[in-house]
Amino acid sequence: MKLVHLMQLEATVDAPIEIGPMPIGTRRVFNATGGRFQGERLEGEVLPGGGEWFLDAGEGFGQVDVRLMLRTADGANVYLRYSGIMEWNEVVTAKLAAGESTDYGDNRFLTQVRMECADPRYAWLTSTIAVGEGRMHPDRVEYAIYEVAHG
Repeated sequence: MKLVHLMQLEATVDAPIEIGPMPIGTRRVFNATGGRFQGERLEGEVLPGGGEWFLDAGEGFGQVDVRLMLRTADGANVYLRYSGIMEWNEVVTAKLAAGESTDYGDNRFLTQVRMECADPRYAWLTSTIAVGEGRMHPDRVEYAIYEVAHG
């Protein structure tokens, strides 16, 4: 098994809507407003309307739960969803407070990615298993997404 770079994905989001603290954590919903993605085999834009249903579990960890709609540069619609974990630590807090971007590896920010596409040009995405690593910018989130391939 090997990881093959599939795409870089950047998404912009609105300020969170906080559902508030519950016994399972604090839920925050971030509405996606746009963005872009680019890789060797596909590129395009993140459409508004998706978002993240983040669950802050406390003690510096949260559960990532994202659903996005993508449109390729040649007009195919792709439904993308991913879940994972994100660690919130002192490095992340300091960089974002200073208006800086985090680097991959500054924290555990890992996802499992699945996609769906009916367009024959991209139907291969529906059977693709992928993983991602995230990082944060002051105005957006970015993921390096890798296809899990036979090696």
